[in-house]
Amino acid sequence: MSSSSPVLPLTWHLTRSSGRRGLQSHLLAAGAAAVGAFVMLVIIAATFGAGTRADHTKWRTPDAVPAQRATAVQALATTYVRHEPVTVVSLVQLPDRERTPAPPGLRSFPKQGEVYVSPALAELLHKLPASQLADRLPKVGSYGTIGAAGLAAPDELVAVVGRTPTDPAVSKAAGDTSSWFDIAQTERAEISGFTSDTPSMFTSGDQGIAVLGVVLLAMPVVVLSAAAGRLGAARREQRLAALRLAGATPRQIIAMTALEATALGAAGALTGALAYVVLLPALAQVPFGVGTWYVDTLWVGLPWLAAVVGAVTALITVSAVSMLRQVANSPLGVAQQADPRRTRMIRLAFFAATLAVIFLFSGGGLKAKQAVALLLLFYGAFWLFGPWVVDRLGRLVSRFARRPATLLAGRRLSDDPRGAWRTVSGLVLAGFAAGFFSVSLLGADTSQYRGQVAVSTANASEARHAATEARTLLRRAGVTATVTTGRADAYDSLLSGSPGVIARVEGGQEQLDTAVTALTPLGAGRLPYGQDYAGGSDKATFDRLDAVALGTLALSFLVAASSAGLTAAANVLDRRRVYGLLRLAGTPMKVLDRARVRETVIPLAVLAGGTTAMGAYGSYQLNKAAGATINTSGAIELVVCAVIGAVAVFAAISGSRPLLRKVTADPAQTAD
Repeated sequence: MSSSSPVLPLTWHLTRSSGRRGLQSHLLAAGAAAVGAFVMLVIIAATFGAGTRADHTKWRTPDAVPAQRATAVQALATTYVRHEPVTVVSLVQLPDRERTPAPPGLRSFPKQGEVYVSPALAELLHKLPASQLADRLPKVGSYGTIGAAGLAAPDELVAVVGRTPTDPAVSKAAGDTSSWFDIAQTERAEISGFTSDTPSMFTSGDQGIAVLGVVLLAMPVVVLSAAAGRLGAARREQRLAALRLAGATPRQIIAMTALEATALGAAGALTGALAYVVLLPALAQVPFGVGTWYVDTLWVGLPWLAAVVGAVTALITVSAVSMLRQVANSPLGVAQQADPRRTRMIRLAFFAATLAVIFLFSGGGLKAKQAVALLLLFYGAFWLFGPWVVDRLGRLVSRFARRPATLLAGRRLSDDPRGAWRTVSGLVLAGFAAGFFSVSLLGADTSQYRGQVAVSTANASEARHAATEARTLLRRAGVTATVTTGRADAYDSLLSGSPGVIARVEGGQEQLDTAVTALTPLGAGRLPYGQDYAGGSDKATFDRLDAVALGTLALSFLVAASSAGLTAAANVLDRRRVYGLLRLAGTPMKVLDRARVRETVIPLAVLAGGTTAMGAYGSYQLNKAAGATINTSGAIELVVCAVIGAVAVFAAISGSRPLLRKVTADPAQTAD
């Protein structure tokens, strides 16, 4: 662009002379860009942070080496207190071997009798009676501290214990994984260092689940950014159409729009990025998986910060420029506001064909790239199909409307189905995922193990001896329990048919924790375990799916509320002439306001509410087929989240009510 080009000064002049209403549209667009950039940075930070967390736990399951190369033995055990997992790593330096390097978080390899604990575990050891937790670990004068390099989160409960070579905790029996409950919770290996590619069970799936949140939130953020580019579109189209009729070239029109949109998008995206940086300490306090976050874990770095700011700015610019096709080709039609926006049946046909293709190719053995391709194909078809549904919904609402406000809302939906769809599209997908995962009880049912504590033994003879000793230990600890030996044919028991004893404890969680602690000496290298241990693997996965689904729904409501509020305010400014004509025709202000609200509430309730209900119903049917009930607490959380989100969207739309009153204060002047 040459220095004599009129584009830059003309753009600046039009921006300055757009008045207070133009300034309001600009602020709304920048606000939408800020929200979009902030949400995108948060979900990217959670994804990368989850990967970093997993890397910090890999040292607990190091790669095994041949016996002649081993310098140490490591045994991993998992116990539970107050339903929370405590990871116990036992280490012993083999005699006459090279010194083993220190594990992450420790300054040196632990000596015999030394115990190191995470800060959160140290606090819990001080808080709880020794009979409920501390007596499970060797007694020491003081505990060492595990540094952040060896922990996934500040709240993680981890202990590292230095053992003797003859300690049962590092014997071959300590690595016995005869029960499927032991998978990833009990390990033993001869090692020469702490190199590993296997993260802890409690962090291994977090990044994949966080990616699900990214997938579900990507669409709402794109929608919000696109909506920001379209804010004030009608006023911009009218203004640029006049310039086009006055002799401006299409290239100049596009350059002016791109320049304005880029400036607004960059300002808003930078504001959102700054908010992310400032709020990092607060974001780190939001628990996920094993607990809260270290602040540096959530820092995405300057390259990703710049990439998100650039992407949001580009989306807004492309969205604004894409609206100018009609201005460039038919400025007179824009000036006369001849803009029919009907949808066609081809959208339905394409969506049906896409579902058929996905069903055909989604069998077993699907590679990651193929899965991503099918997902993108579904997104594209879903995006094209949505406006068709909104168009038909608007026609049905108009046909069966009994009140003027509902009739006006239906007409607006059918006149601009794409605009209405952009507001609710993100909630449709997020609502389905949240509805499904929040009420599901997927995974193994371990309710039959409630109140039980099991101790494995080498054989049935030792089990009988252990049962007698268990009764004595429990009686000394003040725990009332019935102790029996496991049957070899009882594969559905907590022992899974292996030899051992089972104590059925009377009382609450404190009694259970006391029983586990009291029975720890009987394990011969294996810690006692209960219901939490039996369901640990499934809980680590499905609790996170539930949290991500609800978190995604909450963030989708935030984006939808922002989009709805910004779009509603911009529509008031864009449609001020229409509102003025309606006021001159005698339409009451209440009718206009109700129609404006229903224009968003109707597709929100029907489409987003419908898919959320579909997800919950599908989960209920799956639970029913598996013989399980619904997750009552998850269902309550879903309802609360949906209600709060709906109120937020309604409040965002209602926030532009004073603007509507101001715009229509002088109907005759507004209509002109």
